[in-house]
Amino acid sequence: MYINDVYIVYYVLAVILGIIVGQLVDWLNKRLPENKKIFTKEFFIENKMNFKPNYILMLITAIIYVGLVYKFGIKETIIANLDIIKYGILTPLLLSAFVIDYKLQIIPNRLNLTIFEIGIIVTFLYGLSDIAISINMLLGMLAGGGIFLLITLLGALVYGKEAMGFGDVKLMGALGLFLGLSNIIIITLLSFLIGAILSILLLITKIKKSDEYIPFGPFIVIATFISIYIPFEQIKMMLMQIFTLGMYKG
Repeated sequence: MYINDVYIVYYVLAVILGIIVGQLVDWLNKRLPENKKIFTKEFFIENKMNFKPNYILMLITAIIYVGLVYKFGIKETIIANLDIIKYGILTPLLLSAFVIDYKLQIIPNRLNLTIFEIGIIVTFLYGLSDIAISINMLLGMLAGGGIFLLITLLGALVYGKEAMGFGDVKLMGALGLFLGLSNIIIITLLSFLIGAILSILLLITKIKKSDEYIPFGPFIVIATFISIYIPFEQIKMMLMQIFTLGMYKG
């Protein structure tokens, strides 16, 4: 049986992998903020003696992986499968950034550095087949980090405090290596739109108070996942319609 030209066994494997990785994300969320090693003897002992599955993260990760298989399919060579591989690796890192930033208002440098390092490897691999793709990704890194750095510095200059954390700046720069110039600009716009909408909802529902800090990292993560699954032109058209109040005709 095939779904979108992909044998159903691959979807089953995606679910199994998602469950395993989802639980790993739960472990990352506990270890990274404390700057502790991930895979240690303690890791295996604790998970064996005191295993508490995080069903929400398991489910979310499994759904994301199934979605990746459906969107990108399974091809014959590693280079041809590079999209699904890079997003499969990026997924747990993004989920970890979401949870940690929401709970603790930080994105650990170690996490951002890992995303950056993997992004450099991915950029190099794309360059083996098309150097233009690698250049686009490097430009994405400069644009993502540069835009958010400018916003942060302007916020400090005008308001006397950071408009957003430097963790967000580093995250956007690292993500540029995965998504390229056009997509990182779309993610920037989309994250601010999502941030505005969700911040209002959080305030209305009193989950957050008006004087309470609302971390921006989760908005970046949500925008990134949207850009992975929805074609660039569709997101661009939607954003143009919103920001021009429907006057943009395309």
